[in-house]
Amino acid sequence: MSLLLLLNQNQSILNANTLELHYYFKDESHTMDAFVQNKCEYDLLGVIKEIASIYNVDVIIETEPLANGGLRRWFKIISKEESKKATIRIAIVVSLITGVFITPITSSIETATKKLIERIFEDPELKNLEKEKLKLEIENLRQDINEKNQGLQQNILIKRKRSNFYESLERYPKVNQVSFLIKDEYKKDISYHNEVLRENFKDFVLISDDLEPIKIENAIIEIISPVLKEGIYKWMGIYNGSIIPFNMKSIEFKNLVKSGTVQFKNGTSIDCYLEIRKKIDNEGFEKVVGYDVFRVNNYFENEKPIETPEGRHHRQKKEADKRQLGFDFLASSTQD
Repeated sequence: MSLLLLLNQNQSILNANTLELHYYFKDESHTMDAFVQNKCEYDLLGVIKEIASIYNVDVIIETEPLANGGLRRWFKIISKEESKKATIRIAIVVSLITGVFITPITSSIETATKKLIERIFEDPELKNLEKEKLKLEIENLRQDINEKNQGLQQNILIKRKRSNFYESLERYPKVNQVSFLIKDEYKKDISYHNEVLRENFKDFVLISDDLEPIKIENAIIEIISPVLKEGIYKWMGIYNGSIIPFNMKSIEFKNLVKSGTVQFKNGTSIDCYLEIRKKIDNEGFEKVVGYDVFRVNNYFENEKPIETPEGRHHRQKKEADKRQLGFDFLASSTQD
């Protein structure tokens, strides 16, 4: 069922400013391990803060007393700015938080939230405002929101925090499901319960912290310290003004060094194919975890580039592929 269908059509979504998080337990108790609860809600707050930042809302988040029925927590999100635009953005933020936490990794947050945003801008209360004086302002806001929504799926911090939330619950057997409910300030339901069962928690957990590596075809590294002996040792060099340890994974270049063909002097540099490995830490931030050189295109002697055999082979292959592409295009044009 889409997120659009989980909204209560009888309530104006513009009044959405409260999120109810409901933990369901296997027993009849109303207690939860404080460390697990605090960890889950720390990550939930991180997602709220990030989404509010994306949609340019400066918010205050208030919690209210706990309620029974498993264990329920309410998070009221208030804009520091008092305006109709701020009210709309708050409704979007509260709704998108729910969208993020009920959309598994394999599904598209953007697809679900796009429908939800359309629902917000079709709200009868907003239509009345358009008739009055805010039509152009609301349309500009709509375009801005839709543009920002496109990046929500790839937001690393949100993905990491959501994963942390469900990973904490997966390790805590007492919780057998959670639900997210959108409410107004008077606790009237604006959405129906959006439930995630325990068996589906794993669908929200990142399998790996690894990110797609950054691939640089012609990175220039000044060699500080090459490795001239067998073993798993890292070379040292200067890349983009910073000293980095890196793995020399080009067997051909290491053989050139061993044979004495390449000798290192002060300022010796290489032009190489470099991959920069990255991971997401627990706070959702990217960090570099390693540098790997897979191919050396050229090395420099007295600032003069000397092409390596593997560099020459790679260059010739690229040139051949480019010629073939041109030939295919010409042949296609002739046929037309």
